[in-house]
Amino acid sequence: MESEGNVERPEQAPSTAASPTQRRTSRTLALLIGGLLATYVAVAYLVMPLWWSLYVHRHPGLDKVPGITTTKVGIPADPLNVAVVGTQHELIAALLKAKWYPADPLSLKSSIEIAADTVLRRPFDEAPVSSLYLFDRKEDLAFEKPVGHDPRQRNHVRFWKTDTPDPDGRPLWVGGATYDRGVGLSHTDGEITHHIAADVDTERDRLMSDLEASGDVAEMFQVDNFHKVKEGRNGGGDPWHTDGTLRGCVLKKRVE
Repeated sequence: MESEGNVERPEQAPSTAASPTQRRTSRTLALLIGGLLATYVAVAYLVMPLWWSLYVHRHPGLDKVPGITTTKVGIPADPLNVAVVGTQHELIAALLKAKWYPADPLSLKSSIEIAADTVLRRPFDEAPVSSLYLFDRKEDLAFEKPVGHDPRQRNHVRFWKTDTPDPDGRPLWVGGATYDRGVGLSHTDGEITHHIAADVDTERDRLMSDLEASGDVAEMFQVDNFHKVKEGRNGGGDPWHTDGTLRGCVLKKRVE
């Protein structure tokens, strides 16, 4: 008979209960994840919308700007989709650095005065844009970015200076950036004209990206639902469409 001291006892399974340290670690991790999620929700859905609304409020001139330009006879033309805060000097200098070149004599003269030591390399000598109208006047500045050596295709933008300056006292400019995909007859009056690509948002984004890359931009902003009507036809009868957003930037102040 075996003695009591030699009786074999069944092995106990290892305990699966978490230790106090593990429980504290789990609670800390859960609180951290919960805090990050709460911060994301607050920033994405509360702070940022409020920030954008406050930022847009900094530019009251945008509230008074029509969404569409017109031709000389009042036919709806290209939509507006960009805005820039800065002096004329700052705007022209930033466009030149972004490799957008003057497309009319006024812009060329101003650009030469501002950047007299800059050689403007262009694939063709004359590349004017037809005039469009806003605030009962044609564009104040017109610039283009060549596409290869084909004058039938180009990126271009027209700018109008608004009557309402930014709170820092500098002018607010609004513009319409579009891409000329080719030359043909206008669908409305039969005149020879450039036809634009329908997706005006791509050109809007190209211009803003080029300006940002120039190094002259202090900050970017955008106005959602600037356009309530998000598609139409311009003065040449070309269709256009947009997501409704106007994008803009504030240029760095330059020492005059």
